[in-house]
Amino acid sequence: MTLALSPAVAAAVQNLLDVLDPPHDRRHAEELLRAAAAMIADRPATLDLKIAASAVVEMGEAYAMFAPFRGRRKVAIFGSARTKPDDPLYVQARLVAERLADEDWMVVTGAGPGIMQAAMEGAGREKSIGVSIRLPFEQGANPIIAGDAKYVSMKYFFTRKLMLIKESSAFVSLPGGFGTLDETFELLTLTQTGKGVPVPIVLLDTPGDPYWEGVASFIDSQLVARGLVAPADTKLYFITDTCDDAVREINRFYANYDSLRYAGDLLVIRLRHAPTDDQLEQLNKTFGHLVTKGRIERIDALPLEVKENDRIEFPRIGFAFAKHWYGDLRQLIDTVNGYVEAPQE
Repeated sequence: MTLALSPAVAAAVQNLLDVLDPPHDRRHAEELLRAAAAMIADRPATLDLKIAASAVVEMGEAYAMFAPFRGRRKVAIFGSARTKPDDPLYVQARLVAERLADEDWMVVTGAGPGIMQAAMEGAGREKSIGVSIRLPFEQGANPIIAGDAKYVSMKYFFTRKLMLIKESSAFVSLPGGFGTLDETFELLTLTQTGKGVPVPIVLLDTPGDPYWEGVASFIDSQLVARGLVAPADTKLYFITDTCDDAVREINRFYANYDSLRYAGDLLVIRLRHAPTDDQLEQLNKTFGHLVTKGRIERIDALPLEVKENDRIEFPRIGFAFAKHWYGDLRQLIDTVNGYVEAPQE
């Protein structure tokens, strides 16, 4: 979409771009400046302008904080700030974070007390990243991450959730209140609709505490039964009450699958090991309904991937994706992961 600007403002945007001289992505930088200029030119209400400005400032601060760790695997852990240290859930959060940190995952949490502090205790300060929300009844970050360079505080829930989800490649949710359910269901919504990439989502209980089993029962009896979500969408998450299973599920997701990207209607899935001819036949037989034309095939890196040096060392499969049935796409990823031996713990 081209935003209408006066000739003087459009020229000022170009002059500012020349001064800033972005080393790459000049087109996106121009879009950002033009959008800001067009918003100001529309004379928005003071509150509207304040929200927009604060959101951009917060995102910039968070981007800068995460930048040094862009190449590190990160797992976000959600859960209640009200969970006490003597609660079995606190112990469970600490243990699963410790296990994941031992396998070189960095742990990202909301930086508050309860489950968030437990996870950071397990991961340790060096492998913890905090993205807190400023609330009138909470006093800053927990002592594990307070004062660390890997910590940022945010005013808005929507910018905070954006950073927690955008920067993480795996997720573990422990029982919590409205905030935990909000984070978990937004994550599921983004994955279900294709607005987020496929990721392992673990819903972690403790033995004898069926919190997530109760949530799953509601999903099955009310959402699936009413046709409000597809049965395959329940494959987007994994419920367990053991840390071993939680870590195994996350590792298994990346046993063969690496990442994906789109080129128009073409979905490119990067793998660690290319499928055999027989395995390709199996994929086409089982998941052919995801393909709008042609077949699932082995492909070379696309010219744009080569230009951007985007995971070009990995073999690939590609197909014209219907951009629907994301629960089935998750099952396709599970299938290709089954083509290799699961990683040893």
